[in-house]
Amino acid sequence: MLLPAFNLERNFGLVPYAVVHSFAVWQLVSYMFLHGGFMHIFFNMFALYMFGTDLERQWGTREFLKFYFIAGIGAAVITFLLQVNSLVPVIGASGAIYGILVAFAVLYPNRLVYIWFLFPIKVKYLVMILIGLGVLASWSQHSDGIAHFTHLGGALIGYLYLKADWRLVRWLSPI
Repeated sequence: MLLPAFNLERNFGLVPYAVVHSFAVWQLVSYMFLHGGFMHIFFNMFALYMFGTDLERQWGTREFLKFYFIAGIGAAVITFLLQVNSLVPVIGASGAIYGILVAFAVLYPNRLVYIWFLFPIKVKYLVMILIGLGVLASWSQHSDGIAHFTHLGGALIGYLYLKADWRLVRWLSPI
């Protein structure tokens, strides 16, 4: 905001058109570090804390970071492939967060979370509802400024990663 000529969103947000035409491949990673305001980063980091803590504890920091970045970069690649000529910047860690949500739901499906601290719901149902709402919203003609394909891409890549079992521990452990 202090440097109006140096537009952070255009230079470091994911702009699919710029990735192709200006070879701005760093945007496939850098978009995860920009957010559109306090509430955007708060909810992303709150979800990372809530769901990522147990995953990191179970997998270890190195494996957790690998998963996080694969989900986030995978979400960017899917967004890029589906909207290759888009000039609209995509920002936020939500693609990686959706990967974390899916991983948590796969590993701890019956854990309860409380929506607004009042209503208990099993994580597997919460994640299914969030993904279902993302699918419905992505079909909508109304633009709400949310990158639904990025969310869904992160969820898909996170799920595929878990099902393919690409974790380092699998490759490094003795047979």
